[in-house]
Parts: sequence; structure tokens; C-alpha cells
Amino acid sequence: MTHATEKASTATIPSSGWALESWRNKPIKQQPSYPDAAKVSTVEKTLGTVPPLVSPEEVRQLKKELARAAHGEAFLLQGGDCAESFAEFNELNLRRYFRVLIQMTIALMYGAGSPVVKVGRIAGQFAKPRSEAMETINGCELPSYRGDMVNGMDFEANARMPDPERLLSGYYQSAATLNFLRSLARSGYAALPRVAKWNMDFVGASPQGKHFHETVNRINDCLAFMNATGLNPEAEEELSEARFYTSHEALLLNYDAALTRFDKESEQHYIGSAHMVWIGDRTRNPEEAHVEFLRGVMNPIGCKVGPSMTKDDLIRLCDILNPNNEAGRLTFISRMGAEKVEQYLPPLVRLLKEEGRDVVWSCDPMHGNTIKSPNGYKTRKFTDILAEVRKFFAIHHAEGTHGRGVHFEMTGQDVTECLGGAQAISELDLSNRYHTHCDPRLNASQSLELAFLIAELLRKRT
Repeated sequence: MTHATEKASTATIPSSGWALESWRNKPIKQQPSYPDAAKVSTVEKTLGTVPPLVSPEEVRQLKKELARAAHGEAFLLQGGDCAESFAEFNELNLRRYFRVLIQMTIALMYGAGSPVVKVGRIAGQFAKPRSEAMETINGCELPSYRGDMVNGMDFEANARMPDPERLLSGYYQSAATLNFLRSLARSGYAALPRVAKWNMDFVGASPQGKHFHETVNRINDCLAFMNATGLNPEAEEELSEARFYTSHEALLLNYDAALTRFDKESEQHYIGSAHMVWIGDRTRNPEEAHVEFLRGVMNPIGCKVGPSMTKDDLIRLCDILNPNNEAGRLTFISRMGAEKVEQYLPPLVRLLKEEGRDVVWSCDPMHGNTIKSPNGYKTRKFTDILAEVRKFFAIHHAEGTHGRGVHFEMTGQDVTECLGGAQAISELDLSNRYHTHCDPRLNASQSLELAFLIAELLRKRT
């Protein structure tokens, strides 16, 4: 692709010399060390010729929906795997994931009293930042596992060597994933009556079924009323189909840049690997490569906000990533931890309110609440996750701002990775079905339980 003659939209892109490759001139963190630079270049060129996974029209539609969330008129549900797996890629797992996400959507829609914007951590979430570049076991030191799109999990030299061919494998799996999820979303699989039946099944099987029965009954009463008015939920397109978007952490910039395309209609660049991407708490330095790359593309951008975020950096990120204060462009994803959120989040929320910054505030209650169990498993407590969510919404209520999103690492599988919930998963249970490739995820039951509890919380505030 050539870019020298392409006209950038000065209404959106800053005039300080952004180009598709300008990020390569900045410091960059959390990147694999490939042994063969020529092979990396060949893979990047191949990715530059394949069809993008998403279209600019879809991206613009998502931005409109996120703008409604920024104004308190919609709710963002973003969820999926910590790190997608090549080995666990199959129809059953995708179907289970989509089913749980849609069930969560209905509960949150009822609680928030507004549309829910469904954004999956899927079809590209293959890479993870790591605290250490190397891992040592029994005196043997190898590169850390960085996700299936970089290297393999097995603690063996060949598996841990970063391989750029995995970028292509990730692309093709993402294409198949998105194709299948689109077929589910558009085929009536997510029709409201079917989802209502799923929720009744969940209530019947959950140890907390009686607690959620009233909410499910109220949702079903709404459907009955719609039928009584002559509106058939299965016959109406808006009620029988589900609009679904994808997202991943923009970590491997050579992958996302290679799949970025120039849209002649809008004269702007769009990342074609996902509808939305986000910058992690470790890579959000305004002077470094990730921020440089994302400031010039038109996709909605998320940015993780941890306890180390300063007021100055928050404003700088707003200025760089969203210079025109466009609603729907920028989502700040708070990940403070249950014990720290009340200390660190309110000043940041207050600052953006005073500055009139038009952003979506979302809560990631997973990453700030990770602990290690006595038997060595990385895990999270359901009570901590719920506590951070409750405090997040309480803070926004007190500040008079819109807290309109949640961001979960979750799966449709019956794993045992997070402690607690109605299933009362204990430390002794963790080894039963601990399958994550990186961080612990909420299982299907825990995800639904949390969605219903959040729905009750939101209902009380509306």
C-alpha cells in the first residue's frame, strides 16, 4: 500500500505527521523478539494483501452505538477469552460463548433500560503482555508465552520461539470465527424468545435460581406484552437478530498495521482486524508506538486505566487519541482493583467531567483482582469482581457521570478458574477444569450470575 498521495482527513487525524508506519520510529514495549526479520517482513506483506475482517461501515456503526453509551443511552458489554487458543477452536466452544454473551445482554438490557452494545474479546485476541520477557523453570530459561499468535505454551525451546507464521494462523482462525458468529447473530439464534428460554433454564439449574427468578419473570412478562400487542419478536428483524462486534488488544502492531486499509470514501484509515481495539495499561505511554499508531486510525479505541494513571496522562491521551472530542471514539476501561477503585477512579472521572470530555467509561473488574492461590493457580474471587463493579457504578452515580460498560474475561465453558459464585468454586476445585492459556476466566454460570446481579444494580439506579 502507498500512503504518500493519500489525503488524510484533517478533521480527525492530527496534523503532526502521522503515517501508517510512523509507529515504527517510536519506542515500543511487549513485542516478541523474532529470530528471522526477513520472514516477519514476508508475513506482513502477505497480511497486507488479504481481505480485511471488518468493514469501515461496520466500524462507523459501532462508533455511533458507543456514542450513545457515552451519553448514557446505551450500555457496553465487552467480553471473551483472556487469550484465544488455536487448540480450543471449535464450533461448540464458539456456540457456547455466543449463547452466554447473548444471555448476559438480555439481563443487562433489562437492568440498564437501554440497548446493549455487544463487543467480543474474540477473533483476534491471541496475544498477551507479560510481566517478564523470560520464564525460568528448573534452571531452564525460555521466552515467556505471549499467546498463540506469537509462540506456544509448551515449555520447550522450539515451542517458545516466536514464529511470525502464527500471525497468519491467527488471521485465518479469526476469519472463520467471525464468519460463524455472524451466522449465529443473523440466523435467529439470538431471538428474544429463545434467549428467554435459556435464561429460564439457567434459573432452574442455578443454586441462586430463586434470587434471579423475579428478574427473568419480568423479562418474560415484557415479551408476553409484546406478543399481546401483535408484535412477534421472532418476526421482527431488530428483535430476532443481534448486532455483534469484535475487539482485541492492539498489542502486535505489525499485525494490526498490516491489516489497516485506506477507505477512499471517507479518506481515512481503518484497522481491518477488528471493529474496536484497546491499549493495555502497560502500553499506553503517550510517547510510545501503540498510542502513535492508534491516533491515526478511525476505529473506536479503548484504553485501560489502572492505578498508575495520572491526570496529566489521562488528558494527554484524550488530546492525542480523540482531539475533536468525538463521542464513541474513546472508551476508558477502569481496572483498578476492588481495594483501590474508590481511591483512584473518582479524581479521574471528575477531571474528564470538568473538562467536558465525551468518553465511555467501562469497568474491567478482572485484571486488578488477580491473586495466586496457595496451590499455585492464578485466580480471581467472584466477590472481588462484583465488589469492584458495584463501586464503579456507585462512583459514577456520586459524580453524576455515565458509567455505562463492563469488560469481562469469560467463557461459555464450564471451567474452574475463578473462585466463588453460586457454584462455590473453592481453591481445591481449581485443578478440575483449569484450561486458560493465560488469565483466569469467569465460566458460563459465573458470567450469567454476574450479569443478573449487575442488572439488579442498574435497575435500582434507573
